[in-house]
Amino acid sequence: MIGCLGALLLLIILLGFAFTTLQKVLAFGSAISTQSPLSTQTSYMGTSDRVNILIMGYGGAGHDGAYLTDSLVLMSLLPQSHHTTLISIPRDLWVQYPPNSGNYTKINSIYTLASNSNANPVAGGDALVQKVSLVTGLDVKYWMTINFAGFRKFIDAIGGVDVNVPDAFTARYPKNDDPSINASWITVHFNKGMQHMDGATAIVYARARYVTDNPAEGTDFARSARQQLIMKSALAKLKDWHTWFSLYGALDALKGTLYSNLSLADLAQFALKMDLNNAHRFGLANYNVLMDSSAGGQYILLPRNDDWQLIKDFIKQQLYN
Repeated sequence: MIGCLGALLLLIILLGFAFTTLQKVLAFGSAISTQSPLSTQTSYMGTSDRVNILIMGYGGAGHDGAYLTDSLVLMSLLPQSHHTTLISIPRDLWVQYPPNSGNYTKINSIYTLASNSNANPVAGGDALVQKVSLVTGLDVKYWMTINFAGFRKFIDAIGGVDVNVPDAFTARYPKNDDPSINASWITVHFNKGMQHMDGATAIVYARARYVTDNPAEGTDFARSARQQLIMKSALAKLKDWHTWFSLYGALDALKGTLYSNLSLADLAQFALKMDLNNAHRFGLANYNVLMDSSAGGQYILLPRNDDWQLIKDFIKQQLYN
């Protein structure tokens, strides 16, 4: 009888924990998405069509240009085969915005303009995926924003990430994200090979731009590739059951980090089905379909020969089918 009562008590405790956890997960899903947590826009990734989601990374409050989406990665997934393609879009691509207005801006400023500096993230996300659809020729309906400041807290919440650094480099990096607090710079160095990174180190690795000894690592494409490595390492950490004990802290950190027009259920299915280990990665760059140019004294990128169809044809050829 005592054994049965003990087992019953344990069952009640476990059910209570599961119920509390479910409540927290559902509340998290409601906080990070425009959709209800268990709804789906993709038949829970059961569609045979390609699913495209634009990942937009910005620095967040306290940064210079807080809501400029300096990181733009288009993730294209064939759910049934798990074939995954990651397309980096450079922040300096010069595009017309608003549409048919005759006004031009860098693509990384569209989210800021359309969202009124993040006051309306849905308007910002929708405006940017419409422009990316037009540029790439792909049907891009879905988007997710990542606030790098919140992502740093999330990485700390899961105990850091293990990153296999492909190339060593040294760079200059702002000592503080807000130059009004501290405008000085520090020197950072990353060795080649596996490294464990806390949140602050991971963000520096992902965002370092002013590289002093390895020019290839100073490009926007290299930064995008490093950001993909951080996201891949974070996903791998979440799949490790040892990390599940940090679930509550991780969810709290992510609440202010992510926002999407895909439901929590769809995002979870997308993460499970995509194959980052074998993903095909490429980017729009000045060594394939873009060319360096200038406008009003600022550096910009344009399609070669001003041929926007060139970008669409290149992406179609490169897609992982």
